[in-house]
Amino acid sequence: MIFRGFSHWSMFLLGGICLVFFAQQGIWTGWSAPLWKQVLWSVVFVTSCEFITGIFVNKIMHWNVWDYTDQPFQVMGQICLPFTVIFSGLCVVGILLSGYLLHFLYGEKMPEFHVL
Repeated sequence: MIFRGFSHWSMFLLGGICLVFFAQQGIWTGWSAPLWKQVLWSVVFVTSCEFITGIFVNKIMHWNVWDYTDQPFQVMGQICLPFTVIFSGLCVVGILLSGYLLHFLYGEKMPEFHVL
């Protein structure tokens, strides 16, 4: 949305799936894993989902939701290193948000985030 001014509905669906993963990985680890590890596997998950979604919506359905062919270190125009770095920052926000939402909405254990 920041770069083009709009988004596609499939991106909201993918974002919701990623938020569920952020919460679930926290539950699996009891929120005890260092934040850098949570971010690492979340970035792998998000990038994998972006690639799979990109193949479906861009290559199979021809909806042309995004195209990273002009970006450095891209794979088939569906994922690229610059956006993976951006997504790592968004993963931090998503992990923190999901942890606190689980606590305040569902009474889950308060997450204790630590970097190392």
